[in-house]
Amino acid sequence: MAQRPRASLGRVLDDLGDSLLELVAGDPAHDGEIGGVVIHDPDDEPVQPPAALVLGVGVPPAGLPDLVRDVGRQGAVGLIVRAPVAMSPALDAAVREAGLALLGLRRGATWGQLTALLRSLLAEGDIRPAEAESIGGLPSGDLFAVANAVGALLDAPVTIEDRSSRVLAFSGRQDEADSSRVETIIGRQVPEKYAKALTELGIFRQLYREHRPVVVNPADLGADAVSKQRVAIAVRAGDEVLGSIWAAMDGEVTPERSAVLQDSAKLVALHMLRVRAGADVQRRLRTDLVSTALEGGVGAREALSRLGLDGKQVVVLAGALRTEQPGDAWLSSDQPAGLVPGETGGQTGALERVADALSVHLAASAPGSAVAVVGGIAYGLLAVGSGAHGSGPEERAARLAEEFCGRVGSRLPIVVGVGSAGDDVRGVSESRATATRVLRVLREGHAGRRVARLPDVHAQSLLLELRDLAAARGERPVGPVARLLAYDEQNESDLAVTLGAWLDALGDVRAAATALFIHPNTLRYRLRRLEEVSGLDLADPDQRFAAMLQLRILGPPSSQAGRVRS
Repeated sequence: MAQRPRASLGRVLDDLGDSLLELVAGDPAHDGEIGGVVIHDPDDEPVQPPAALVLGVGVPPAGLPDLVRDVGRQGAVGLIVRAPVAMSPALDAAVREAGLALLGLRRGATWGQLTALLRSLLAEGDIRPAEAESIGGLPSGDLFAVANAVGALLDAPVTIEDRSSRVLAFSGRQDEADSSRVETIIGRQVPEKYAKALTELGIFRQLYREHRPVVVNPADLGADAVSKQRVAIAVRAGDEVLGSIWAAMDGEVTPERSAVLQDSAKLVALHMLRVRAGADVQRRLRTDLVSTALEGGVGAREALSRLGLDGKQVVVLAGALRTEQPGDAWLSSDQPAGLVPGETGGQTGALERVADALSVHLAASAPGSAVAVVGGIAYGLLAVGSGAHGSGPEERAARLAEEFCGRVGSRLPIVVGVGSAGDDVRGVSESRATATRVLRVLREGHAGRRVARLPDVHAQSLLLELRDLAAARGERPVGPVARLLAYDEQNESDLAVTLGAWLDALGDVRAAATALFIHPNTLRYRLRRLEEVSGLDLADPDQRFAAMLQLRILGPPSSQAGRVRS
């Protein structure tokens, strides 16, 4: 039987860092996977597997440098101790000598929480059918089972809600509460009027500050629909508030009930973190598979097979947010270095939302499609055949992309490049290259559309590639255009812009004057002036073409006002 894949130290920090762990010292970028989790016991030295993650429970600060060196000699990749950790020269030297990462368990988090979550993460990636994991005797991540268990312990109907008062799960016996609870369950969201009242009363502020239950008197809400007392407690993982538990029950909150709620909050936190970690793992797996398939190298066929796309006709969509900044640095479409997962820049959240929305949109129209953010671009792999009326797969993919952009509307300035159709590894890689090439034109605003295929923007794409080549070679304008640009810079004039507008208008003085918002006679004067300054013969077609090419490829952005926009 194959060995179960395990998580790396970097992934443990990615998944748990915000809630439970912080990097104190050392480098977490260790190659390979964590070999296991070991709890340090000074009285009984455990058998430590290679690349172990050691939990230093109760280690005194004075003994920390010696422990770091000891576990480092045994090949550990990381040591976790209780935060805050006071760094000293001796400890810093020990960490560097051991070559491991020193992590701190954040205040408020328990070693039990950490151990359960580490075991879950180390078990992820097993694609074989396996027995369901459990946390606290309940199926891992099953918040409804947790809600029913908490409700039985409290003898009251409960809901589990997130920070936005959305109902994640609820127990049975909700009919024993009042009509406001029924309204909340039906809508899976606390009604706005009640949420507003709770905010104004300072309940949420108190709830997220306290580590004990908070009681809400129904009379304070001033609503007839609320007749039962609410008792709530925040669900925390370390310093992070994940959500809350709300019980509708009458009577005094006895120490026993308070203890049940506090213990339940810890259990719910584990399950909520497990749900979140599971979603992150699925997203990461999908991203890795999509990235591998797009690169077209070793493992691409297996990735396509695991995505359910092997042997199918695939069209790649490439989506991103429009920048309207032609100077943005972009990798050329034939550079696989742009397909490094995680290189998403400062718009990661928006791109993830775009990818999620695109995935939902394609689920009904193109089942089996795979969408992921790779290298700052939301890529979609669509298994599409020919559509109605003889339309090909590219046309169908473009139509689906148009529908998606129409649904998103102006809320997200998304643009989508459509690749070619391919039915093998090489075809998918070429489709990605084409889609990325088209996307660059759309993203930099060189076409007045949101969705395009290569035939729609071929000329603009060629010009951008010529501009990249010229920039790489250090080309500069020469001859008449160089003299014209130098004159504009010295005299703060716009003769180069005038020339670009006149060339784009094919010599139509009235059309060029309208584009520049000036009188035709003013334009005629400027044309005579720029001929005098530059020595350019506007009657010579070769000189006109050379000037147009230099302005578009080598000129500054201000002189490229006449770029073709289809």
